[in-house]
Amino acid sequence: MLEVIKAGGWVMWPIIACSIIAMAIIAERFWTLRSSRIMPRNLVPQIWNLHRQGQLDATHMRQLRLSSPLGAVLAAGLANHRHGREVMKESLEQAGRAVVHELGRYLNTLGTIASISPYLGLLGSVLGMIKVFSTFSMEAGISNPAHLAGGISEILIATASGLAIAIPSLMFHRYFLGRVDDLAVKMEEEALRLIEMLHGERDE
Repeated sequence: MLEVIKAGGWVMWPIIACSIIAMAIIAERFWTLRSSRIMPRNLVPQIWNLHRQGQLDATHMRQLRLSSPLGAVLAAGLANHRHGREVMKESLEQAGRAVVHELGRYLNTLGTIASISPYLGLLGSVLGMIKVFSTFSMEAGISNPAHLAGGISEILIATASGLAIAIPSLMFHRYFLGRVDDLAVKMEEEALRLIEMLHGERDE
């Protein structure tokens, strides 16, 4: 592996750094964007039962706010329940925007890595081509065949490495964006469900 890195030139080091960062973000987002963590099952019915029993006090509200992203959204709406449906809905929307922004954390970095990795590979290719052309002399042609082979190797390794990082990074970037959108829609549905239940517009 070390020989391959050396053969690819110094551009391999930023490519490797990008790969490490990308893998860390992908692993962290897979762990963070689990449905069980974002939207615990039966959370709205649990809140509704506490509300009906008059047990939705400050302690339960604090626990709800810290329990999950959906809990934080619902807690914001419940805090403004007495001010009417519209105020409650606005509070839920504001909290929802903050939560969705948090769910998308690091995705810009992952998208940037997906964008710059091919360019890093291209830079390595250009440097390899410079090395290749430097082996030619006007009178003798190829002056150093080993130098020529090294330059060609640098071109291929750098290009392949850049693409090897860019392709999965782009795939996971798109996947996580879709995942965040899907979770945002589901949280909105749960929030509307809570509003309707609290205002007597639907049963559980």
